[in-house]
Amino acid sequence: MRFEGPRGSVDDMLSTDFRALGLEDIRGTLGEPEGPSLQKITDHLDENCLRFLAHSPFATLATADRDGTCDCSPRGDYPGFVRAIDDRTVALPDRLGNKIADSMRNIVDNGHAALLCFVPGMSETLRINGTAFVTDDPTLLRSLEQDHTVPDLAIVLRIEQVYLHCGRALLRGGIWDADMQDLATQVPTSGQIWASTSGWDAAVGDVIDEAMSGAYRALY
Repeated sequence: MRFEGPRGSVDDMLSTDFRALGLEDIRGTLGEPEGPSLQKITDHLDENCLRFLAHSPFATLATADRDGTCDCSPRGDYPGFVRAIDDRTVALPDRLGNKIADSMRNIVDNGHAALLCFVPGMSETLRINGTAFVTDDPTLLRSLEQDHTVPDLAIVLRIEQVYLHCGRALLRGGIWDADMQDLATQVPTSGQIWASTSGWDAAVGDVIDEAMSGAYRALY
């Protein structure tokens, strides 16, 4: 599909052809946020936020290194895995993964992080922004035990901002609609993508898929 704009097709353009806007230009287009949108932003978890986290099994963790190179990592576990230590602090375990440790390396470099927390079936999300550090405190790690497995490390986030984000994005995307699950059948498998990006033969993708199917049986 080709989008025909005033200068022809976007397919014929480079990213440097697009005008980069400053904040004044952006505000000129969007206008200023209304009062209620700002009033909902707070610096602590109230009872409603605590209930949201207690029922949230999935979040994305955004970080950046000291140069501003960004990363966003999916985090999932049993509901309540983002543990409220108090009304201004949350902790989340580092579970079994690929050991690349992008998020933790960025936190050591930069010290800032953000969480976007989801509850299945709910259109709104909970945003948490603040400063973070990585710890191996044994008492905290024991409190994050799941399925008889204590994590080796945890991330602690001190809250600077927390607020509920409106549900339009998830509603537009139909993320919880059952028929949207069919989209996964139209996408290459993880093994096929892995083989392609690594420059391997397509047959290797089938081997990867089989290996990952077994590996995914161990979640902790």
